Amino acid sequence: MKIIALVKHVPDAAADRTFNDADNTTDRVGVDGILSELDEYAVEAALKIAESGDAEVIAVTMGPEGAVDAVKRALQMGAHSGVHIVDDALHGSDALATSRVLATAIEKVGDVDLVLSGMASTDGGMSVVPAMVAERLGLAHVGFVGELTLNGATVTARRDADVTETVEASLPAVVSVTDQINEPRYPSFKGIMAAKKKPVETWSLADLGIESEAVGLSAAWSVVDAIDQRPERTQGEIVTDEGDGGVKLAEYLASQKFV
Repeated sequence: MKIIALVKHVPDAAADRTFNDADNTTDRVGVDGILSELDEYAVEAALKIAESGDAEVIAVTMGPEGAVDAVKRALQMGAHSGVHIVDDALHGSDALATSRVLATAIEKVGDVDLVLSGMASTDGGMSVVPAMVAERLGLAHVGFVGELTLNGATVTARRDADVTETVEASLPAVVSVTDQINEPRYPSFKGIMAAKKKPVETWSLADLGIESEAVGLSAAWSVVDAIDQRPERTQGEIVTDEGDGGVKLAEYLASQKFV
């Protein structure tokens, strides 16, 4: 069985995230990057399946030079190999272009039984790329999965929202998972050392047969027009209780239309 874990290298949310002045895209060079937290759950889900049977886990990412660190993290967790799609023309790609590149890469890997990803990246947060990848590949898509079970040629998934759904899909399929599905493992020293010897292929757009004009900022259907910094927090209004604190508080809440 061959499992693809889609992973993304994102700016560390603990750091100050910035944008490029020239085109309003996310600055992925001037800030430390990490493997998107939600994708760690997808890697863990893939590894658990691999450990329960005969399966190969391949971590696939798309992004600039530093994005390969997301693949390396997945390898340290236990993935068997990785693919990094890097090309200057990819800068500024939107979800449509991203899904095309990832779907083409999955086809190039070949004979894939299951594609796993986090339910969203922690930078874009759109949640649409997994569904788009499935549509391009003509595969079933199950999103926001909190529990996953493989039964031969089918996958059974539990989704929790206002109601709990149990969904079954035929393999191959694309599944995005939530943070409820497992607890991602922390790479061991042995895993970190072993990852250094695992293969990571680097593919360009030419390797995938995708023309550069079809991706990137100039081909994007949506772009960021402007960015404004969040205003500084102002000091709150202090209500002093002089025996009428409850009245003053109620009046304040009413003035703000909270009650």
